[in-house]
Amino acid sequence: MKFFGEGLPGVNVDKLTGKLIAIEGADGSGRSTQIRLLTDWLEGHGYATVNVGLKRSNLVSEELEAAMQGNVLSPITFSLFYATDFADQLENIIVPALRAGLLVLADRYIYTLIARDIVRGGNPEWVESLYSIALVPDVVFYLDVAPRFLVERNMQKSAQLDYWESGMDIRLSRDIFDSFIRYQRLMRNEFRRMSEKYNFQVINGNRPPRSIALDLQKHVAPLLGENRRS
Repeated sequence: MKFFGEGLPGVNVDKLTGKLIAIEGADGSGRSTQIRLLTDWLEGHGYATVNVGLKRSNLVSEELEAAMQGNVLSPITFSLFYATDFADQLENIIVPALRAGLLVLADRYIYTLIARDIVRGGNPEWVESLYSIALVPDVVFYLDVAPRFLVERNMQKSAQLDYWESGMDIRLSRDIFDSFIRYQRLMRNEFRRMSEKYNFQVINGNRPPRSIALDLQKHVAPLLGENRRS
């Protein structure tokens, strides 16, 4: 295991014996469902797991959620809030869990944060420097879903589209449906660029959940030294 950059002070990566698995994807990609299914599968095979994700730190998660409700965060404030949320979880949840030999499943990791900031006009070098403290996951899965399917799934789930996931703050369109499609296309393009740079495992997320789950299990098993056939 290694850090992207300088890393956290005082952390010896040689003592981090667990595994870090990240699943990336837009809202409606089925990401959280796959985290749940993968957790059940791993624990059913005797592996202890810890789940992390965005806006879950004890330090700023409530404040971040409250700030987002007003739809007035500037891009830089948006970036720094999420970077703080990530850093707190890294230090207090991810590193201790890996040191204990556990499997950490990340329901989105720094790649979503980087993509969001770049799409909002952030300088790529500055954005990536924010996450130089991050650990490089053992594997990153990106659930690739066509934007038109994301619209359908989000409407089925909550009957509305999220302001931020629609990119309304960057004024792509006055119409939230049109803005959502445009924003998700930009995000998808950025993830495709990052998939080559960071060696993502790109998974076709347009399929039924069970098919995706079996695909993920097939890729995760060798990481654990297992030769399981589903």
